[in-house]
Amino acid sequence: MLDRRRCAAALAAVLTCSTVLAGPHLNAAGSTPAPSVPAPKLDWRACVQGSPFDCATAVVPLDYRKPAGRHIELAVIKRKATGPGRRIGTLFFNPGGPGGPGTVQMPQNYASFPREVRERFDIVSWDPRGVGNSTAVNCFANPQEAAAWDAGKPVGVPVGAQQRASLIGAYRDLAKRCERRDPELLRHVSTAETARDLDQLRRAVGEPQLTYLGTSYGTFLGATYANLFPAKIRAMALDSNIDPQAWTNHASDAAPRSTTFLRMGTDRAAAAVLDRFLSLCGSTTTAGCPFSAGGAQATRGKFDQLMQRLRARPVGEWTYGRTVADVVSGLYFLRPGWTNLAERLQKLWQGQVPAAAPLPSAPPVPHPNPYLGDEQASAVFCGDSPNPRDPAVYPALEEAAAARAGDAGRYWTWAAAACISWPAVAADRYRGPWNRPTAHPVLVIGTTYDPATPYADAQAMARELADARLLTHEGYGHTALINPSSCVQAYESRYFVDGTLPPAGTTCHQDKPPFPAPVPVGGIATGSGALAEGRMSEPQRGRNFSPHGAAACSSSGTRTTTTPSRRREP
Repeated sequence: MLDRRRCAAALAAVLTCSTVLAGPHLNAAGSTPAPSVPAPKLDWRACVQGSPFDCATAVVPLDYRKPAGRHIELAVIKRKATGPGRRIGTLFFNPGGPGGPGTVQMPQNYASFPREVRERFDIVSWDPRGVGNSTAVNCFANPQEAAAWDAGKPVGVPVGAQQRASLIGAYRDLAKRCERRDPELLRHVSTAETARDLDQLRRAVGEPQLTYLGTSYGTFLGATYANLFPAKIRAMALDSNIDPQAWTNHASDAAPRSTTFLRMGTDRAAAAVLDRFLSLCGSTTTAGCPFSAGGAQATRGKFDQLMQRLRARPVGEWTYGRTVADVVSGLYFLRPGWTNLAERLQKLWQGQVPAAAPLPSAPPVPHPNPYLGDEQASAVFCGDSPNPRDPAVYPALEEAAAARAGDAGRYWTWAAAACISWPAVAADRYRGPWNRPTAHPVLVIGTTYDPATPYADAQAMARELADARLLTHEGYGHTALINPSSCVQAYESRYFVDGTLPPAGTTCHQDKPPFPAPVPVGGIATGSGALAEGRMSEPQRGRNFSPHGAAACSSSGTRTTTTPSRRREP
């Protein structure tokens, strides 16, 4: 959600600089004064017996302006550097959301981190305030009550006036429950306060400056930290970016005219990826993509027919609204996500109920399945980012989005419905500026066909930050972390190790195409994984940057049932 205000000349000046860190903990002049709040003490212990991950609990103030007042707990997790004698420091990771529990998702996605990063850094993540195993927003007395509430509203896109009223009424009821249960907590789960928590965690592990990887919403958290604590940036990579100007509605106090996701352009981005999914599916055989109709145009037509049929006649519980939500989320993860999505669509085409997607394996942590209800993501999202509060405007927004983005436009319009009646505004919101000079430059990674955070938002983030370099990931899916490119990993590893940025204008390709070609072809296939337009220098090629296997699950792939907190992940 970045504004496009930075001039081209300034951008060119930033991108032509090749900046290298003088050392892993280079301190810059004019650093932010140490906060008056003592750093939390982390008592690391094995998460469970035999686990390679260590767990701890950090205690932080609920309100940093009142450090002597109420305190809350943060669940923290660490995987120690695996390279004996080669450790550089600590890399902090936020998996996105908002509402992503790092204590679950970091272990699930640990193998996706570049090998050299795993060897040379302790990797630390945490459940942000209000989420998961930390002091969490929970507006129900018990799981049964939460499940009953969830079952009472339409899934995905509401169809017709009755379903729209049902969805709006359900979120109005949720807002009342949350306001009664812990209104103070609702006001203090903002991104800015999570950034202050992150700085406390940095201090707790003894790092003079922050090394950080944030994906999706974690990019907005990273940008917030970079502007609250600009002197504390050692290395920061932001993968699949949110434009901070779109998130904050350009820091305007006027009532927003559109939702966060429509301001971001997420509807158009998802529509573009869906179109590519159907085109590429149609370009191969049914052995390569089960939903293929033998051609790109025919496969797009088949999809449209399926959506029309589901509007009139659901297949079991698979309504039109549920299917659209499944399609959008199914586009996030290329392998095996796109193939699995094609299989589900083909089952529905045949009038059969698709098999439930298997849950990822439980990581070796004490609480691998924390409660992650809608209210946790809503508390951050609705309290932080302005969205229309008049329910009457949403049908018109939906139709406008559908006109430009089809089914995906309808989905992303209603993804903000919880904010219509949300009872709290964050007490500590950071709304800019976004161009405070940082101690070291930021690496911004954008995927060209990302269904949740448009590539244009990565371009905007790179323009908005004072000193950033954009690395383009030519490929599909949400985040380069779990849709891997060995080229991206090589540049990312070098940047984290010694601060070397990719050359300006560098483009990497995905390692593998979404679907197999119908006939084996020679030469270079799409997404060979080789370094593309921006080439490594000779010294860079001499380093050992081995690719790793694909992620076992998504950056939102907790073992819980899918909820709007994960659907809401941009």
